[in-house]
Amino acid sequence: MNTVTNVARVSKHGIESKGYRVFRIFNMIIMILVVIITFYPIMYLVAQSFSSEQYIYAGEVGIIPKGFNTKTYEVIIHDKLFWLSYTNTVIYTLVGTFINVAMTAMFAYPLSKRNLVGYKFWIKFAMFTMYFGGGLIPNYLLVSGLHMKNSIWAIVIPGAISTFNLMIMKTAFEQIPHELEEAAEIDGLSTIGIFFRIILPLSGAILATMTLFYAVGNWNSWFSAMIYLDDRNLQPVSLYLRNLIAGAASTSASGADTVEMQQIASNIKSATMVLVVLPIVCVYPFLQRYFVSGVMLGAVKG
Repeated sequence: MNTVTNVARVSKHGIESKGYRVFRIFNMIIMILVVIITFYPIMYLVAQSFSSEQYIYAGEVGIIPKGFNTKTYEVIIHDKLFWLSYTNTVIYTLVGTFINVAMTAMFAYPLSKRNLVGYKFWIKFAMFTMYFGGGLIPNYLLVSGLHMKNSIWAIVIPGAISTFNLMIMKTAFEQIPHELEEAAEIDGLSTIGIFFRIILPLSGAILATMTLFYAVGNWNSWFSAMIYLDDRNLQPVSLYLRNLIAGAASTSASGADTVEMQQIASNIKSATMVLVVLPIVCVYPFLQRYFVSGVMLGAVKG
């Protein structure tokens, strides 16, 4: 503790001490290395997606494209099914994320009250689902029995609540002073009124964090769609691109020798990752300021 204090100390004249300047330089170097390590794979994927197949096969592609071309993107973007799948993904993400956050919040709020009847049972009930599940076949039979196959509900309902996110949100709700709720009760608010008019407005950080968690999960999800959606017009873009990768791989393995198909087979994975990741990368900066505060609020109990 004393070492940290001495490092962070500045002189009486407001000038940074030598130790603190060294600490800042060292910290800056570490952060630059982290940024490089983080961005290098993304830059490599982008470069590979715009490179020709001969350079990819030869392993000559780094962070700058070689033999620049857009064949793969042209094939994908000119496919009407791609845009239909993209639209499906946007709808599934928006509806699914709303349901996820709403149901998680409505379950987490009562769990944050230790005077809840059957409190220990509900906590154990929630934790049990984190470690044990019915399995793929029972889930498929359940979804089919509820007539949710080939519909949006087969995607957004079965995984509506993540137990991990539930526990984080529960802990965040516990940090809100109970006196605020008591004052609201005196003013005549019901439990539902307190939840919507007191709790949710004070939980912007954790709600934004949960929105980001769920949105990323819904955007990248493809396995549930592969199981429950037989109609190609209902499939999300992640499943469309997964099928495209599989088709390109099989084309390459079968010995197809057309330049266009060889080109697609060589860099389809990179183009796929770029197209799928791009929307999340664009949205994240707007939620980043809530991210750290939301996670810390829900992870540390004061």
